[in-house]
Amino acid sequence: MGLIAAEIKQRRPFRSAGHEAVLSLLRTADVVRRAGARVIERHGITPQQFNVLRILRGAGAEGLPTLEIAERMIEEAPGITRLLDRLERKTLVKRHRCPRDRRRVLCTITPPGLRLLAALDAPLAEAEEALMRSLGPARAVRLVALLDVVRSRAADSPADADRSRSRPRPGRAGRHRPRTKEKKKR
Repeated sequence: MGLIAAEIKQRRPFRSAGHEAVLSLLRTADVVRRAGARVIERHGITPQQFNVLRILRGAGAEGLPTLEIAERMIEEAPGITRLLDRLERKTLVKRHRCPRDRRRVLCTITPPGLRLLAALDAPLAEAEEALMRSLGPARAVRLVALLDVVRSRAADSPADADRSRSRPRPGRAGRHRPRTKEKKKR
């Protein structure tokens, strides 16, 4: 058994190497998430808000529709509208109607949002590098490849198939509408 057993005080053997790997991955993701959060939260935003800002910075001046932002999130955010509301109150993002399709709302990052990201770029990069330094470049590349395999196989799992039925598929933004009772016209 690896270090994860000692960290979580596991006394019995894991039921499989896969089980141990999943627990180790979850524990590691939490360690990495907390290290990043310590840097980000000092600036008055959450890691999810930071993720939205980075997505919007990458989108450029055109911005992105809300559902596309949700699809690009590192962690799924069921309350993307509330997340954007908070960022808009902080004047870090701006929402406006799409000139070509008035039904769509586009989100863009504001100059204060860009300044905040610029202030976070170096400290966050330093924190990430410190976490991965012990791997070295070759093992870091190998880790990325292994994690890619895990994520690509996740789409084949029964749990993911059930979940994918309840949310829009990438590239189909705007086609999925929740069922609501329609008011009868009189």
